[in-house]
Amino acid sequence: MENSITVEELTKEYNGKLALDDVSFDVKKGEVFGYLGPNGAGKSTTIKILSGLIEQTSGNAIIDGLDIRRERVEIKKRIGVVPETSNLYPELSVHENLLFVSKLYHVPQATREEKISELLTIFNLKEYKNLGFGKLSKGLRRRTVLAAALVHDPDILFLDEPTSGLDVVSARNLRRMIRNFKEKDITVFLTTHYIAEAGELCDRIAILVNGKIIKIDTPRAIEESVQETPILEVSIESSKPIHENIFDALSGKVLIQGEKIRIHTRSVSETISTLSRLSEEQEFKITELNTLKPSMEDAFIKLTGLSSDQMSVDKESKR
Repeated sequence: MENSITVEELTKEYNGKLALDDVSFDVKKGEVFGYLGPNGAGKSTTIKILSGLIEQTSGNAIIDGLDIRRERVEIKKRIGVVPETSNLYPELSVHENLLFVSKLYHVPQATREEKISELLTIFNLKEYKNLGFGKLSKGLRRRTVLAAALVHDPDILFLDEPTSGLDVVSARNLRRMIRNFKEKDITVFLTTHYIAEAGELCDRIAILVNGKIIKIDTPRAIEESVQETPILEVSIESSKPIHENIFDALSGKVLIQGEKIRIHTRSVSETISTLSRLSEEQEFKITELNTLKPSMEDAFIKLTGLSSDQMSVDKESKR
């Protein structure tokens, strides 16, 4: 299958610190490619380089057959970019913003209004078209930015944390739109720190930590890569607070979520025996115990040592 994006040994250095460290990958035409990692991993830096906003320190990339070092202007004509922070004009209406962007990308005058009307319909924005962009809810602003990114019919769409901060309904609607892009043969490059979202939407995923890619594969293959490690989910009851350090005697990765404990273990019988002993010593009751099939989150924890909670905390602290 033809590549829409080919990245070769891409490196970016800021003040002596590597934001991207020798990153290489390819994105197939028409696929949704996930770029998954915690805040500060280098996700947004990669999008900025590939969309021509900043220059790389070394390495190169080919976008839709064009070299980012020599053909940046032409590349910008073929891509759409939805940054994490909305980039439209708050004083202009939804329609005025879309009209401005269509002129910026030299959409033929004869078809501009038809294209804008089509996008307003697709993104359910017709009733808001005369409202100022700055007065819209975050979900409506996100939909408007998406519409603006598509006004010139790009071959490739870069989405930087598209559902971050959205309410549940808006996020669900946006995910549905992303799935629909596949039907239009639009290549989607999606960055996210939401593990479940990457697993749900993406054909393939690159996991990025500290500027390095540590794994690239399909969601299913990534999940299956940790199936040799059993996972126990234990529900407990206790009359006193449970401290994490009481589970230090357990071998493997331990994740505590309220009164549920998830344990990545090499020996189920040994772990159950240790848990039984700890329940007597620490005076808590085991109410339920299940062996689970590894999920995308489990695979991520195994591969990186980070949890989805840690990724969310990192993200919120940046805001």
